[in-house]
Amino acid sequence: MQGLNIVKESRFAFRRLDARKKQNIKAGLIDVMPALVATGTWGFVTGIALVKSGLTDSMATMMTLMVYAGSAQLTALPLLESSAPLWLIFAAGTVVNIRFVIFGAALQPYFRHLSWVKRLFLGYLTTDFSFVLFMARHGESRDRGSPDQLWYLLGVIIPGWLTWNTFSLLGIYLGSLVPASWSLEYAATLALMAIIIPLVKTRPMVMCLLVAGVIAWLAQPLPLRLGLAAAVIGGIVAGVLTERRVNKLKGAKS
Repeated sequence: MQGLNIVKESRFAFRRLDARKKQNIKAGLIDVMPALVATGTWGFVTGIALVKSGLTDSMATMMTLMVYAGSAQLTALPLLESSAPLWLIFAAGTVVNIRFVIFGAALQPYFRHLSWVKRLFLGYLTTDFSFVLFMARHGESRDRGSPDQLWYLLGVIIPGWLTWNTFSLLGIYLGSLVPASWSLEYAATLALMAIIIPLVKTRPMVMCLLVAGVIAWLAQPLPLRLGLAAAVIGGIVAGVLTERRVNKLKGAKS
């Protein structure tokens, strides 16, 4: 009953919004819909992994709801199993998610006018997909900080959060019914690739993807998934340098 009440209240709140806010929310929802397939699959796989690592259903549920980061959860699991110290678990999670510091810095010009509580809320719900989708639509906008950008981002991040937690909980409580032969982790990876590859349309994005992929492959032996952090930083640097190079060539031709 409580869940139904939340849905009814959400619908009522949405109806009270003006037409422009609704339009931006719908635009965000339409853009994020393909990504929700990968988000749901990855959340389901992560939910299964949480339970199979030895966590109880209640512990896995609490971790899913509190730690909105699949990579951090999967990084923490082997450390929890080995009874690693708490500081090491937090350090590993921080390293894996260090990319969100970069994402936050990139989004700051758009939302710096908001209170720190609201910015903290947006930062908590922002994911890789939502960052990519937001920058693809508003990255070149000169009118930064407009209400349209906020409502668009909400239309992207809220469905992502709901999808992740729903499917993660399904994985926790129903994962034992899924045969191991299904290899869902590969399905999640393929779903991620199907969404990311169509977004690679420019030379800087191509270089970003190639450099990040090479670094991630070469850095696999590094502990605490440091290879992931190195790949993210290397990919961003390669993308920025390539973009500057492209802009210089355009300037020289003009």
